Amino acid sequence: MKNNILIIFLSLTIVCCKENNTNTSTKKSKTEIIDNKKSYKGTGSITQGLAKTKIESLLSSNPKGSRIAGVGEINDSEKNIWTVPGINNFDNSPKAFDLYNENSGTTPSNLSEVDLNSVPVTEIDVDGEIITGYIFADNYFELYINGKLIAVDPVPFTRFNSNIVKFKVSKPYTIALKVIDWEENLGLGSENNRGKKFHPGDGGFIASFSDGTVTNNKWKAQTFYTAPINDLSCLSEVGEKRLSSNCSTDGVDDGTNFYGIHWKIPENSFGVDFDDSKWPNATTYTEEVIGVKNKKAYINFIEKFSGTGAEFIWSTNVVLDNEVIIRFKVK
Repeated sequence: MKNNILIIFLSLTIVCCKENNTNTSTKKSKTEIIDNKKSYKGTGSITQGLAKTKIESLLSSNPKGSRIAGVGEINDSEKNIWTVPGINNFDNSPKAFDLYNENSGTTPSNLSEVDLNSVPVTEIDVDGEIITGYIFADNYFELYINGKLIAVDPVPFTRFNSNIVKFKVSKPYTIALKVIDWEENLGLGSENNRGKKFHPGDGGFIASFSDGTVTNNKWKAQTFYTAPINDLSCLSEVGEKRLSSNCSTDGVDDGTNFYGIHWKIPENSFGVDFDDSKWPNATTYTEEVIGVKNKKAYINFIEKFSGTGAEFIWSTNVVLDNEVIIRFKVK
C-alpha cells in the first residue's frame, strides 16, 4: 500500500513539473516575442506568422510550371486587417495585352511577330498623343495614367510574362503603378525555392514608352509591405526611407514565426495631385541582379527594355519589399 502511495505521489510530482516547465517555456516564448516587437522603432504595423487564405488562386486554372497566386488576410497587434501580398484589382480590371505569356500560349520570338495594331487604346485625353508602353514586371503590376486604371498584369505570379499597353494622353501626365512581388507563404513574403520552404522572392520592374519615357532612378518608389523579417531590430527609417538592408534574405526551412511590416497606402496615391516629393527615388538594379537573362518574356524584346536605356527599378530592397508604389511625372 505504501509503495502504491509513493508511486502516485511521484507521478503527480512529475506531471506538475512538466506543466510548470511548459508554462515557463510558453511565458519565455511570449516574452521573447514582445521584446522583439519592442526592438522595432519604425512607423509600420507588425504582423507575425502565416496569413489566413481568402482566395486560393486569382487564376481559374494554373498551368503546369506556374506558381499559385493566392490572397490572404492577417491581423496586426491592434486588430487591423492587412491584405497580403496586397489589395489588388485583378478580378475586375482590364488585362494588359500579351507581349509574351506562356500561360496563354503567346510566345513570339521577337517583336516582328507581335500584332501591335491589336493592342487596345485607352483614352485619357481626346486630343492626346497615343503612347505605347512595353512592360516587364516581377511579378505583378497595376498601371494608372493620371489616376485612371489602364490595365493590370494578366499573370499575378508566374510564369514570367511581358505586356504592351497603349493610352491616349496629353502632356504633362502622371504614371503610377502598384507593383507586387507575389508570395506562396501568405503574410511571410516567401516561397518554396532554392531548397528552402521559406525563401524570400525578389521583385523588379522595367518599362519604356514611345514618347521616350523610361524607368530609372528619377522615378519615385515607396514600399508598403516588407517581409520576411526574422529580427525586427534590423529595420530602420530615415525620413521617408523604409530600410531593410541590414535584414537577412536567407531562406529557411521554417519561417512560420517571422514578421511582416505594413504601411497604409495613402488615398489618391495614384493620382496627378498626390505629393510624392518626400518619397525616396527608385533604386535601380541590373539585369543580373533581377535574373532575367534566361526569361524569354524579357530577352526576346530586350531592345524595348534595356535597349531603350530603361533600367530595372524597385524600392530600396528588391528582395524583402513586396508591395511598392512607383510614380513618375512626364513633362
